[in-house]
Amino acid sequence: MSTLTRPSAVATDAPARRTSPRRAGKRGAYKGLLFMLPFLIGFLATYVLPIAYAFGQSLHEKKSSGIGFGPTRVVFTGFANFSAILSDGTFWAGVLRTLLFGSVQIVVMLGISLVLALLLDGVAARAVRFFRAGLLVPYVIPGVVSTLIWLFLYSPTASPILDVADRVGAHFTFFGGLNTYLSLGNLLTWQGIGFNMILISASLQALPRELYEAARLDGAKEWRIAWSVKVPNITGILVLTGMFSLIGRLQLFAEPLFLRYVAPESISTNFTPMLEIFDRAFKTGDFQYAAAESLVLAVVTGILAFVFYRVTHRRMS
Repeated sequence: MSTLTRPSAVATDAPARRTSPRRAGKRGAYKGLLFMLPFLIGFLATYVLPIAYAFGQSLHEKKSSGIGFGPTRVVFTGFANFSAILSDGTFWAGVLRTLLFGSVQIVVMLGISLVLALLLDGVAARAVRFFRAGLLVPYVIPGVVSTLIWLFLYSPTASPILDVADRVGAHFTFFGGLNTYLSLGNLLTWQGIGFNMILISASLQALPRELYEAARLDGAKEWRIAWSVKVPNITGILVLTGMFSLIGRLQLFAEPLFLRYVAPESISTNFTPMLEIFDRAFKTGDFQYAAAESLVLAVVTGILAFVFYRVTHRRMS
């Protein structure tokens, strides 16, 4: 007799759970945040918190009790320091002096860097690597060290340049009037040529060589190719290096500070806004006003850099 058997239940695997795109996106965002966490901690500790502390200090002011002979105390004064800075001729004179100086020095430095990059773009690859390394040496040397080197060369008592000039009957000085700006500009140009040349040279290397071949077929000379083909196609990097240089000039501090030890009569305390802030904080002890000056200088630098970028980019595009 045949026996009817029921089919045995076959165990099947449960379907795998599918993670929704929204949940997967959140998980990826959390992982990305974990990777960024060390940077965020460092950014908060070295940028955000110091700026917040400086802003808090700028809202206070030191005042003496009694008729001025009593102990000083820090009191909250709101935006009094900022309103005082708006009418502070000493601070704005330093800003204007730095901008006028930078408008000449930056143009000279970037012009030399552009010429060197164009010259290197036309030589062999091995020679390019050699000359790049040589021109980058001033940038590799720390700024303080290079300033000390030129400080020795500029020194009225120890300079070998002045010693040779005296022997041949030529008497001059590196400081005083226009010579002070020329000496400082020479130092900054020597420091910045190599770095800017590398950036411009990299942009030139990225240009398609077909442009040069087409210009040569049309009968263009090398100087014409450089001026009419190469330079118009690297305006972006020229604007970028100019903006970086402008920011660096408004933050100029170490070089004039060291040169002031040699020529204190030529480089005043407000020669640059950073020198004014330094002297205000560490010589007069007015940290609150110096903090307000720092914040104002940061805002002015950001606005000028933004305006410079928009104006130059619009003209060159």
